[in-house]
Amino acid sequence: MDNMLNDMTRSKVIQGWCVAVALVVVTSIAFGAWVTVGTGLLLLALSLMPPIIMLMLWHGPQPATAADVLYGSDRRG
Repeated sequence: MDNMLNDMTRSKVIQGWCVAVALVVVTSIAFGAWVTVGTGLLLLALSLMPPIIMLMLWHGPQPATAADVLYGSDRRG
């Protein structure tokens, strides 16, 4: 689990978010939910905002953690 969180990149998070939104849409259609044009546009905007905000805010390398400062960032394991 720890290794999975260390390998997390911006693109993987955005891909996961898009897959989750697509699964919700497919599931709602499969269960017969009615979606009007206005509701569809609102849902589309709400589903695209988190990745857009993430792209704007998540830039550059991560800051050093307390463990990196105390023990050095080149230490593994």
